Amino acid sequence: MTHVWDVPVHDSTRVRDVRVAVESAAGHIGLDEERTADAALVATELATNLLKHAGGGQILIDVVDAYLGPAPAGRISVVQIVALDHGPGIVDPAAALGDGYSTASSLGAGLGTCRRIADEFELHSSPGRGTVALARVHGARSIKVPRHDAHTGLPVRAGGVNIPFAGAEVSGDAWAWVPGADRLTLLVADGLGHGPAAALASDAAVRELHRSAHLSPPELLAQLHTALRDTRGAAVAVAQLDLAERSLSFSGIGNIGARLRTGDTWRALLSHPGIVGAHRPARVPHLQVPWAPDSLLVLHSDGLPGRWVPPDAVPHGSPDPAVTAAAIVRDSSSSALPVRDDTTVVVLSPTLPDRRP
Repeated sequence: MTHVWDVPVHDSTRVRDVRVAVESAAGHIGLDEERTADAALVATELATNLLKHAGGGQILIDVVDAYLGPAPAGRISVVQIVALDHGPGIVDPAAALGDGYSTASSLGAGLGTCRRIADEFELHSSPGRGTVALARVHGARSIKVPRHDAHTGLPVRAGGVNIPFAGAEVSGDAWAWVPGADRLTLLVADGLGHGPAAALASDAAVRELHRSAHLSPPELLAQLHTALRDTRGAAVAVAQLDLAERSLSFSGIGNIGARLRTGDTWRALLSHPGIVGAHRPARVPHLQVPWAPDSLLVLHSDGLPGRWVPPDAVPHGSPDPAVTAAAIVRDSSSSALPVRDDTTVVVLSPTLPDRRP
C-alpha cells in the first residue's frame, strides 16, 4: 500500500513529527540504524530551514523506486524527502550548499552536509515564489551510491511526488516507472475515491506494470482492466517512450492529466472517459507523438488544480524530475488553496549529468 507522510511545518513542534515520519519510512524499507539516522538528520535540517527562512512549509516523505542496475533485478526502494515552501526563495542556492553555511538555531548541519549525507540532493529556488529541496537516502554511507538513474543507460528518467488527501498516511494515488533496454514505461493510477480501498486499486495497477511493462500502452490497459476487477477501479494513464524510434506512446482511461512540452510549446494528451477495472471503453485510445531531446512529460491526478500554468510552474533545466513535480505542486497550491484530493505529479524528463562532487 502506498504510504506517504505529509507533514505541514508551521511551528517547532512539527520538526519532531518530521523526524518520526522519516524514521517510519526508513523502517518501512529496512534501512539500517546509521542510514536511518542520516535520513532523520536531513529531514530535520530541511524542516528547520522551512521555519527559519520561509515562515513554514511542507515536508513530503515517500518511498520510491530506484534503479541501480538493469530492471527488474536492480530495483530497490529508497526514502525520498521533499521540502517545499512559498517563502522568499534563496538568492544564491550555490552559497547555501557551501561549507560553513548553516541555518540559525538549527542542528548546524547545513544544506551542504545534507547534500553529502544524502545519496541524491537537489535544490531549486525561485526568488519571491519559494524553494524546493529534494533528498533521497538509501544504501550504506561507506558506499558511494550513484544517482538512481545512473545505471539505467537511458537518456531520460522519471520522478514525482505523491500527496495524500487531508494528511492521511495512505494515498489512493500511485505511480511507477520501469526502464528497459530501449524503452521506458511510466504509469500513474488514481484509485476511485481516496483512502485504503483506493490505494488497493492503484497499488494493483503498479504491480501489474512491473509484470507487464513490455506491453504497449493499450495492451497494458487491457491487462490492467482484468487485474483491477476485484478492486473499486482506478483512472490510469500509461506513457511509453521508445528510444530507438524517438517516439512517445500514450493511452489513458479516466481523469489523469497529461501535458507534453517540446521547447516552449505545450500540448495536452487526452485520456478516454472510464474506470479501469469497472468501465472500460470498447476501444482504448492510443496516441503516438515525437519525442525530442528537450521534451518533458507531466502526468498528474485530478488533485492538482486544472488551472496550473505549465510555462511558469515548470523550472527549465532542473536535473531531477521530482523537483519539477514538486515545483508544479508548489506553484499550483497554497495554504489558502490546498490540494483537494490525493495528488500525484510525475515528470519524465531528460537525464542531465550528475553534478555532485
